[in-house]
Amino acid sequence: SCVRRRGAVKRLLENMQADLRSLSMECKKKFPPVKEAAESGIVKIKTIAARNTDILAALKENSSEVVQPFLMGCGTKEPKITQLCLAAIQRLMSHEVVSEAAAGNIINMLWQLMENGLEELKLLQTVLVLLTTNTIVHDEVLSKAIVLCFRLHFTKDNITNNTAAATVRQVVTVVFERMVAEDEKFKGGGDPPAVQGNSNRRSVITLRPSAKDAYMLFQDLCQLVNADAPYWLVGMTEMTRTFGLELLESVLNDFPEVFLQHQEFSFLLKERVCPLVIKLFSPNIKFRQGSSSSASSPAPVEKPYFPICMRLLRVVSVLIKHFYSLLVTECEIFLSLLVKFLDGEKPQWLRAVAVESVHRLCVQPHLLRSFCQSYDMKQHSTKVFRDIVNALGSFIQSLFILPSAGNPSSTMSGSQASGQGGPGAAGAGSGLITQAAFEYRGTWIPLMNVSVQGSAKATYLEMLDKVEPPSIPEGYAMSVAFSALLDLVRGITSMMERELNKQEQEAATREEAEPDGPPQEPSECTLTSRWFVWEEMVSACWCGLLAALSLLLDASTDETATESILKAELSMASLCGRLGLVTPRDAFITAVCKASLPPHYALTVLSSSATNLSNKVYSIQGQSVQMVSPSSESHQQVVAVGQPLTAQPQGTVVLTAKNIQCMRTLLNLAHCHGAYLGSSWQLVLATLQHLVWILGLKPSVGGVLKPGRAVEGPSTVLTTAVMTDLPVISNVLSRLFESSQYLDDVSLHHLINALCSLSMEAMEMAYGNNKEPSLFAVAKLLETGLVNMDRIEILWRPLTAHLLEVCQHPNARMREWGAEAITSLIKAGLSFKHEPPLSQNQRLQLLLLNPLKELSNVLHTDIRQKQLECVLQILQNQGDSLGQGWPLVLGVIGAIRNDQGESLIRTAFQCLQLVVTDFLPTMPCMCLQIVVDVAGSFGLQNQELNISLTSIGLLWNISDYFFQRGEAITEELEREEAVLLKQAQDKGEPLNRPFHPAPPFDCLWLCLYAKLGELCVDPRPAVRKSAGQTMFSTIAAHGTLLQPPTWNIVVWKVLFHLLDCVRKSSSTADKEKIESGGGNILIHHSRDTAEKQWAETWVLTLAGVARIFNTRRYLLQQLGDFFKAWEVLLDHIQSAALSKNNEVSLAALKSFQEILQLVTPIKDTDKLDALAVMDIPPVLMESLQGSGPGRPLVRSDSLAERLVQRYGVQSSLPPPGEELDDSALWWSAWNTWYRIGTECTRPPSGGTNKLVFVPSQPFLTALIQIFPALYQHIAGGFSMEDLKKLGVILHGAVSVPISSDSSPFILPSYTEAVLTSLQEAVLTALDVLQKAICVGSENLQVMYPAIFEQLLLFVEFSCKPPQYGKMETKHVANAKYNQAEWVALNYVPFAERSLEVMVDLYHKTACHKAVINEKVLQNIIKTLRIPLGLKYACPAESTWKLAVSSLLKVLSIGLPVARQQASSGKFDTMWPELANAFEDFLFTKSTPPDNRSIQEFQRNEAIDVQVVQLISTEILPFANFIPKEFVGRIMSMLNKGSIHSQSSSFTEAEMDIRMREEFSKVCFETLLQFSFSNKVSTPQEGYISRMALSVLLQRAQDVLRRYVEDQRLSGRCPLPRQQVTEIIFVLKAISTLMDSLKKTQPENVDGNVWVQVIALYPTLVECITCSSPEVSSALKEALGPFKDFMQPPVSKVQNGES
Repeated sequence: SCVRRRGAVKRLLENMQADLRSLSMECKKKFPPVKEAAESGIVKIKTIAARNTDILAALKENSSEVVQPFLMGCGTKEPKITQLCLAAIQRLMSHEVVSEAAAGNIINMLWQLMENGLEELKLLQTVLVLLTTNTIVHDEVLSKAIVLCFRLHFTKDNITNNTAAATVRQVVTVVFERMVAEDEKFKGGGDPPAVQGNSNRRSVITLRPSAKDAYMLFQDLCQLVNADAPYWLVGMTEMTRTFGLELLESVLNDFPEVFLQHQEFSFLLKERVCPLVIKLFSPNIKFRQGSSSSASSPAPVEKPYFPICMRLLRVVSVLIKHFYSLLVTECEIFLSLLVKFLDGEKPQWLRAVAVESVHRLCVQPHLLRSFCQSYDMKQHSTKVFRDIVNALGSFIQSLFILPSAGNPSSTMSGSQASGQGGPGAAGAGSGLITQAAFEYRGTWIPLMNVSVQGSAKATYLEMLDKVEPPSIPEGYAMSVAFSALLDLVRGITSMMERELNKQEQEAATREEAEPDGPPQEPSECTLTSRWFVWEEMVSACWCGLLAALSLLLDASTDETATESILKAELSMASLCGRLGLVTPRDAFITAVCKASLPPHYALTVLSSSATNLSNKVYSIQGQSVQMVSPSSESHQQVVAVGQPLTAQPQGTVVLTAKNIQCMRTLLNLAHCHGAYLGSSWQLVLATLQHLVWILGLKPSVGGVLKPGRAVEGPSTVLTTAVMTDLPVISNVLSRLFESSQYLDDVSLHHLINALCSLSMEAMEMAYGNNKEPSLFAVAKLLETGLVNMDRIEILWRPLTAHLLEVCQHPNARMREWGAEAITSLIKAGLSFKHEPPLSQNQRLQLLLLNPLKELSNVLHTDIRQKQLECVLQILQNQGDSLGQGWPLVLGVIGAIRNDQGESLIRTAFQCLQLVVTDFLPTMPCMCLQIVVDVAGSFGLQNQELNISLTSIGLLWNISDYFFQRGEAITEELEREEAVLLKQAQDKGEPLNRPFHPAPPFDCLWLCLYAKLGELCVDPRPAVRKSAGQTMFSTIAAHGTLLQPPTWNIVVWKVLFHLLDCVRKSSSTADKEKIESGGGNILIHHSRDTAEKQWAETWVLTLAGVARIFNTRRYLLQQLGDFFKAWEVLLDHIQSAALSKNNEVSLAALKSFQEILQLVTPIKDTDKLDALAVMDIPPVLMESLQGSGPGRPLVRSDSLAERLVQRYGVQSSLPPPGEELDDSALWWSAWNTWYRIGTECTRPPSGGTNKLVFVPSQPFLTALIQIFPALYQHIAGGFSMEDLKKLGVILHGAVSVPISSDSSPFILPSYTEAVLTSLQEAVLTALDVLQKAICVGSENLQVMYPAIFEQLLLFVEFSCKPPQYGKMETKHVANAKYNQAEWVALNYVPFAERSLEVMVDLYHKTACHKAVINEKVLQNIIKTLRIPLGLKYACPAESTWKLAVSSLLKVLSIGLPVARQQASSGKFDTMWPELANAFEDFLFTKSTPPDNRSIQEFQRNEAIDVQVVQLISTEILPFANFIPKEFVGRIMSMLNKGSIHSQSSSFTEAEMDIRMREEFSKVCFETLLQFSFSNKVSTPQEGYISRMALSVLLQRAQDVLRRYVEDQRLSGRCPLPRQQVTEIIFVLKAISTLMDSLKKTQPENVDGNVWVQVIALYPTLVECITCSSPEVSSALKEALGPFKDFMQPPVSKVQNGES
């Protein structure tokens, strides 16, 4: 470098010498002095070069001399020479070898040139070089150089002017740059002394040289602009304000630190510049457009002058930008002026430059903040910041409202419009690209691209060359104002957000550093002040911004512009939200919301929250700025047509692309700034809801909205543009709610509240009409809940409380979604992996399940359906982990009511089935009772019979579960019981639980039994039946598990209670016929009334209870009140037996039998009919049929043993011999039996009423069959009294008739002699008794006569059927079954059997004292006399035959006894009875039926003969012991029998049979035998028989004679048959008599008899001529015996008397 420097110096020296040589050459001729000077100069340079090492310094020292030749050259004023010289001087200056003095000389020389107007450009160049290369020029020299440049600026030559201007600018800059450099240099040293109150303006003693120059220069510039004389720039001739202002501006702009650091300069600013600016502004301020239009001139007139005005604004911009802090007050004035210039009355150009200036401010947020701090926040200051914003807004509005007067193009004609690409250009197929523009109420303003975002590049402020105001293109001002607005918003929002973020970070780090430490004070303090500023700024500007942005948004036709506006509104809203300024935040959001919706769309949320804004007119400097509502005229592309959600706009509404754009902004706002939205969530969501509705998005699973068709009205129409957008919108919507998981709790609550109130509105709207409701809010509540599951507790209550309200809404779609949401949330909540897990956080689990329970209060079935489906899913997914949630879940399942439909009940029941099959082991045992209750309630519901029946099956399964898990359940229940007891004691209350004193496990059983008991009285027969069977089976199968005391409760509270209910219901049941069982089910006639159906229930119940009494007898007897229970049971049996229903009454007797342990051998068909229906395992079957009452179940021996150990239950029978004393029980049973018998056999008192109830035969049979077994137990105390009671009942029972319709089944056909089972039973009963008496003690035998009496009564039935009250009965034989209502039984077989029994009994007991004393034989004879007397008139022929044979048997036994007892007189009365009986029988009044065959007749005759034989063998031989009258009657009877009288009615053929020849013969023989017996005790008797003989013989004589006579008369004709018969009989009688006489001792025969006999002989001989062969043979017989008389006569004397 050293070498290079040396080279440069060498070159300089050479050049200088060359220059001097050239100069000397040029001046050789004309200017010799100059030539000389040049040559001496060459010598001088050489000398310097030779002498000095530092050549440049030496040159500088001697520069005056070195320069001299060139200066002289300039003085020649020869252009060529001057140019050469100026060039040389410049070279010297550029090498900095000019000293101060030399410089002064140069300047002076230049001045002369200038004054001569020579080489002006070179001069300027030289000055510039001089001042820029070094700093030696100061003070006057400097000022002179500057003035020189100014002077050149005002020449006539344009080029010179411009160059001079540039040079001036450069020089001015140089002056200030020197000062800056100087300051830099002295920076290290002490500062210059402070300015002490500058009294003299020009006193600048304190300043350093360069500073002083600068000061003088600036001061004079002010003077010049103000048109005053300069102090320092002496020699100025003219000056323009415009140039002065430009210079001032450049200085202020380029060297602000000079003014800020030096008080002297600050003083100049304050004292000179500001007043100057204000003064110069005055014409603009006062001017109103259109007041004067005189030609503009440089002179300051009252009309605004564009160049000055524009430059002033530039100066103002700089002042404000750099010196705001110094010039607070002045700036206030400037800013106010600026605002004024935007006024509509100012010229267009002025407004344009003003708006450009404002734009410049708007890009400086920090400056704006300072304004706010300095003015708006001060008490008495102008609100400058607010005014600026409002002015901008007002300006924009004025552009739309007042089309500018000066510019006709802004009100356009149509042709221009389309030409300029205005609205018309968008015509179809025009193919033009639409220009970005604003359009509002017919005003169309194009939008230009004026500046890059964030920088204010002005157009008109830069037009420094224009003198005339330029014409402003249409839309320019609007475009600038628009940019300014956007930049303003962007600036302040980003500035504040940066600071806010920084502040939040600091706070966060501070907390980390010292979480407990107090906050640091200083930062806190600055923070609050900062915060105040922010708040103030926002409050100052938001109204204006909002007004302007809303208007622009409405007017914008360009997507990009719209986007920018929306972005501005969005960032403002977010900022307000962060600062907690609710009103402005809501206002901005409202604006976006309104813009999203179609024009004039009535949305209450927006109007209400906007009323306080939109109806307020902001007055900005006397000009009203109305908050605009979107107008419908904007020419926007329509992208969707849909249904409005509100009621006002009828028909369809359209959405434009802009609406969709706004919607996206809204989504963006909610998504990114949700945390700051607070209460304005409501606005946002309401708007989104409406948009979603118009676009036809419908909720789908999880609350996500998907495009779906509108349900009614014209369907939503969407363009393809939107169709592609919809999924995106739907997605963003979902993401928006997903992002709620990042909100803090408070914001989340705001969101939830907003959704809830939205939903409330939707509900309100959906009330009156059937329009489809908006489900937006509900869907989004669901979505929000789902994503915030991790902190669900904080929002669960408000969320679910609201959804529950939705579920009760009358609109089905709304409800359905409410339920969908709530159930989805519950399911999600339960399956979410909470921390800690739900199993350890029961409070949360119950919280989550609670809404499920609440849903049960909703009446709508669709909701309940959803609820139950949810329960089903919960059970399937979380069933194992429900824990304490079980009671609630079971409560939900059990909350069924009959008014809910079948499907609901079915779903609920599915849940229950799932619980019972899968979850009983996992739930706490406390819940088992609830399960029982719930299962019971399903049994009781009456919608679905099958469910009722299945639920009874479930109860059976539950009981099985209890049984298997008995031990575990007991333990757990006892643990829980202990806890509960303690709690109850602490509170001092009794433990509240059903069946309390019983142990908890027993209580569980009791609840089960109680439930089954309720079901047993259900109105539906099938349910009752099933429940009854289940109940008795469970008690039978598992009853052993109960402790003895619990049985007490079972008996009284369960079994007897049930019996009472059933008895009551049965007795009040309806007798109406039920047509069919619903559907096509046919009902059997035995069940076709409610009464009959209840009867079945009664039967089942009674049987079940009786069976329990039977099988658990020994267990029950150990309870204290068994006798009482027994009485109650008997009472029930009695009332059942006496019920007017055959089925019930018969079953009651079966139960009676059962409790007497007389289990009759059952037919297979009846076998366990109750259990066969149910699917009971065989094991149970055995146990039910088991012998021992406490027989343990086969499969659970271990259990039985456990029970024995635990309760000491004896599970075996008591050992034999320890029979308990049961007599009281049996006598109680006997009394019951007697009462039943008495009641049921008592005949009805009424007449022949069809409705009379008559007990059935099977019933009576069963009743009587009970007696023998009962008797075994009471035989010991059975008295005569009791026997009488029994007799009454037996008699009554047998007397009961049967109804005609059942008779074919009971009665044998009347020809068969068979007993009915009832009659069998009666006889069996008597048989049992007589056998007991037989083996019993003596005193029992007094009962014999009573039994005979009873039997005899029955015997009478054969001829005289018993009467049953006053009822008419017909004999079965002559009743066509359908004619008679009641048919008397055929009592004959019964009576006959009774007779046989009686004969047998008499056989055994004839000699018993009691039998003799009670005249039993007499009674027998008396009774038998009835059938004997009736003989053929008896209902059945067998009767009298049996009676005869019985009489014979009885007499064969009884007569000997009677003869023995003759002396006692106990039989005296019997003889006449007997005589009557014989007489009635042998000579009956009834005639035999006509159709008798001969054989029958002969058989009957044989019977008569038997009787006579009895008389001959048993009575006549013992005549001595027999009363005389009796014997007499017998003799006369024989006599009567032996005389055969002819009855004229006989036909001839029958004659011989009807004559009873054999009978007569026997009578005759007996009579004869008795007559000729030598034992005749009294002459009387003999007389009687002799008389009888004589009469007989006389009759024979008559008959024979008549016969012979008739025979002779008749000739060839045969005689009548009866006459022949008669003659034959007489002949036979004669032969019989002959035989008797032969056998008799001669002394016993009366003589007269012989005479009469022999007298017959001749007559007999006369009959020989008869023609009849029968007579002939009889005659032969009769004549035969006469041979014995043929003997020689003996002397008469022997005969004595004749």
